[in-house]
Amino acid sequence: MPSPAMPASPPLTAPAGAVHAESEASASAARLPRHEPLAVQTRDGLVESIHYGSLIATAPDGGILFSAGEPQAAFYPRSSLKPLQAVALVRAGLDLPADLLALTAASHSGAAEHRDGAARILEMHGLTDTALENSTDLPYGVLEREEWLRAGGRATQITQNCSGKHAAMAATCIINGWPVQGYLDPSHPLQQLVAETVAELTGEEPAGISTDGCGTPLFALTLVGMARAFGRLAAAEPLEDNISIHDSRSAAPMSPEAAVAHAMRRHPAMVAGEGRDVTELMRRMPGLLAKDGFEGVQAVGLPDGRAVVIKISDGGDRARMPVTVRALEALDVDTAPLAGIATGAVLGGGKPVGLLQAADFLPSVPVNDAN
Repeated sequence: MPSPAMPASPPLTAPAGAVHAESEASASAARLPRHEPLAVQTRDGLVESIHYGSLIATAPDGGILFSAGEPQAAFYPRSSLKPLQAVALVRAGLDLPADLLALTAASHSGAAEHRDGAARILEMHGLTDTALENSTDLPYGVLEREEWLRAGGRATQITQNCSGKHAAMAATCIINGWPVQGYLDPSHPLQQLVAETVAELTGEEPAGISTDGCGTPLFALTLVGMARAFGRLAAAEPLEDNISIHDSRSAAPMSPEAAVAHAMRRHPAMVAGEGRDVTELMRRMPGLLAKDGFEGVQAVGLPDGRAVVIKISDGGDRARMPVTVRALEALDVDTAPLAGIATGAVLGGGKPVGLLQAADFLPSVPVNDAN
């Protein structure tokens, strides 16, 4: 017996947002960057996972030393942009002790020293945490988050990993007589200065502007531009005729670039936190400047002005450090102190059965330079 006829179904329609997302995805498909394998995880000799991405290494003059993937493709640097934002704040008159300046450039774990540091920045400028306009979150570090929750803590702006930067932004508004309320608006004088500083340090205009997770304006740049900026910061020296702050151990004035780099190197635990790979990287390699960013971003500057910036295409965090160490090796940097963070053990039943390590990517012929 045939089944009874079913009533005609109305045509399916998608929400407007979904239609927009689908059309945007279709339009961007042709623009996908040409990433290459950068890291590989094996389990008992079989390749289990591959992390694709792009990277660039630049010379002190900004020339390209080697690359992989498509380093000229626009990407969002995420929190690796914070040292550049910190330079803009110092140029605008922000004058903090080195530990608090390092916190200004931090994606901190939310330990007591980080929370107290953000509060100190606010208090020094007559502000409270009501001035903060960043998003709320629990501490980023696993141990710090668990301790905070055991004590009855909740998600706040101070515990959010960007609170040092936001406290410093609010403080810079007080210093310059700018409105504190609305300091995240791209048209605010503070954000205009940040945009100008980022363009100057990277040597390029952003390909686009978005909003970072914490609420600050976020610029689409290239790996090449970010590498040039980090090389410039890492090699910066005190300049007698520049805007300056003072090293607590010396009367010599420092340029904003040198001040930020010095603070981060001297206080690596304020830049990230205990057990974080970026903190360990700067501790084990004195003179090296490093900052990570969400979605698989890692930037490194060397004291001689060379730099490496990496973007892992899938946004995975675990591949950053193996690829970073491999790139430093390609620059003839002695990476022996980094042996403990150059690879990751793959466990089976609690025992090592494989390895996460950098792929055998070889430095390619330098890509077409933008100079």
